[in-house]
Amino acid sequence: MAKIDKELKSRFESEQQKAMLNVMFTANWLKAFQVDMFRPYDISPQQYNILRILRGAKDRMSMHAVKGRMIDRAPNATRLADKLIAKGLLERERCEEDRRVVYVRISEKGSELLAELDTKSRLAMKRFMDGLETADAVRLNELLDRWRERAVS
Repeated sequence: MAKIDKELKSRFESEQQKAMLNVMFTANWLKAFQVDMFRPYDISPQQYNILRILRGAKDRMSMHAVKGRMIDRAPNATRLADKLIAKGLLERERCEEDRRVVYVRISEKGSELLAELDTKSRLAMKRFMDGLETADAVRLNELLDRWRERAVS
């Protein structure tokens, strides 16, 4: 893959602008790869994220808690979960004390799908991460965390 200035056929006002656009471009590039990987399973990257969150929870979670843990905090998380419920990948349960609260948990079928996707996902991540040394990954994580911290302060 070409460098960002060649890829976008553009010049940038500053290295900071270039970095910001590079992060956005790379995130979209990774998301497009995920969309293609999940397409045969008829799920989106956001739905995959919901399944992984619920598998990690090992029990039911409120939809509010699920939304708070999502990578892409989609406002349509409930609709995404409804589609997973319709496919039998999640199970829904209403709270007895507060009928507005909805709990979800991963079903056996959802766990089986994730097990299948784990293998594909690990292979893909290995391919993407082979070119990134551990020290570089640590530094990249530090930079991105610091960038977000400064942007909100």
